Amino acid sequence: MPITHSSFYRFTPVTDPTALAEWLRARGAALGLGGVVLVAEEGLSAAIAGEADAVHAMEAELRAQPGFAGLQGKHNACERSPFSRLKVSVKPEIVAFGVSGVSAQDTGTHVSPQRWRELLADPDTVVLDNRNSFEFQLGRFRGALDPGVAHFRDFPAYVEAHRDEWQGKTVAMYCTGGIRCEKTAAWMQAQGLQVAQLDGGILNFFEAFPEDAAQDWQGECYVFDKRIAIDTQ
Repeated sequence: MPITHSSFYRFTPVTDPTALAEWLRARGAALGLGGVVLVAEEGLSAAIAGEADAVHAMEAELRAQPGFAGLQGKHNACERSPFSRLKVSVKPEIVAFGVSGVSAQDTGTHVSPQRWRELLADPDTVVLDNRNSFEFQLGRFRGALDPGVAHFRDFPAYVEAHRDEWQGKTVAMYCTGGIRCEKTAAWMQAQGLQVAQLDGGILNFFEAFPEDAAQDWQGECYVFDKRIAIDTQ
């Protein structure tokens, strides 16, 4: 039976992360889902897989929880589940950025895949990859800058080293699913930079342009599960 893979995140205050994690474990097990879920006071990040009805049921039940009404999953079909089990963890942050006091509520401007294409075609746009160098080497948008970092927490130092030369330009930033850009964009805007982030990340771009994503993308896209990498198809 075909398997549906869904990835999603939501930055919203969670008053009791432990209680939410316990509920997710129980409901996920009952629905026969596998995946990796992170819960923190700042919100939730997840990648889950299972039968389509079970995945949609989990998302619907989550949307009924306080603060999660706007949650939307990015879906892909798989021949088999990329997860052997469901792991739900409580963490200090769902995205470890390395700079304290950054709120994703103050994030940058989200742009559609269609608008993203226009930015890529503008020679004055700074296209910035918000992933590590391994991911960048596997695949990236044409003309993108490699931050040359091994860990996400090292990213701020790269930005600070280039802040002056980027002043007055649009920094078009992207990551796999969008979550890393939320905090980074908020912090970069506080540094006086103009940031446009690809809404939904690379995965949303692939979905928006199933026939010709390769016009702007070269290589594959690393994903954090047993699929390892996906291409534009």
